[in-house]
Amino acid sequence: MELQLIEVYIPNEQTDYFEKKIEEFSILSHWRTRVSDQERVFKLLIEKQDAERILDYLEKEANYHQRMRALLYNVSTYVPRIEREEEESVSEEEKQAETLRASRHELYQVVDSSSEITTNFTWMLVLAAIVATAGIVKNSAAVVIGAMVIAPLIGPFTALAFSAVLGDYNLMRRSATTAVFGLIVPIFIAISFGMLFDLPIYSDEFLARTHIELMDIILALAAGVAGALSFVKRVSEALVGVMVSVALLPPAICFGMMLGAAEWSESVTPLILLLVNIHAILLSAIAVFWLTGIKPVNWKEIKAANTSRVIALLFVSAVILILGTIIYFITV
Repeated sequence: MELQLIEVYIPNEQTDYFEKKIEEFSILSHWRTRVSDQERVFKLLIEKQDAERILDYLEKEANYHQRMRALLYNVSTYVPRIEREEEESVSEEEKQAETLRASRHELYQVVDSSSEITTNFTWMLVLAAIVATAGIVKNSAAVVIGAMVIAPLIGPFTALAFSAVLGDYNLMRRSATTAVFGLIVPIFIAISFGMLFDLPIYSDEFLARTHIELMDIILALAAGVAGALSFVKRVSEALVGVMVSVALLPPAICFGMMLGAAEWSESVTPLILLLVNIHAILLSAIAVFWLTGIKPVNWKEIKAANTSRVIALLFVSAVILILGTIIYFITV
């Protein structure tokens, strides 16, 4: 049983009303404390799968009561231990909630920070690109894997898919900008290397990104689903493994090297591989976010989200079909 704690700050005049409303939700325990003469705080101990429903209610209430505020905490330990009660019947909606994904509000905070170009993001990107280039040149799989682990490329693409599901166009613009920046930097570094040094045609790590087949699309889609599930469940350990599987950095480096060496025709293959991995991440993430029930609560936002999600799914699917067709004719 995963527990979370919600702190809700309520104006005094809303205290009685709020205490009656929380009886409608599944709350393990709650406490009320006086903060000041004008405000009280409620602390709600809940199971993780119940957090989003309560936070959705609080989000709606906050639109009418500007002084209401809420904070969400993860609870590592609670004493005395809470025993799970046997349920007589479980609805389909409740079964879906048992996937124990993090709440939409919690996930939004993660993708919002991942959509920004920060100093740390830039330095990690530069260092990962240098390490990946060195690993490809030295033909060291371990070094290349290390570069993929430290590269922060998965964040902005996940944020882009998340914003498409919610119809949040401001987040979408920031995420797209960060994602493009995250690709330009390593490609530019690789171009510089390709202009100064010979291509490492003897390296298996390099040659592996110069061949592509339809199986690469299936692999990228499967790994993208695993990555999205890891994200919604906040399982960071699994996400590291997915970053290795859905390799955005190595094909970007190989593509840049070939551009720097003016190998225009040969650079098409790593470019296609890079585009396949990018769109597989987006398609898989959008599908997973949609199927796990991530959606806004206000009707205007729901309308925008429905339009955004459909357009994004159609566009990304069309790109993958086009890339698949190209790969088919290349490999025939």
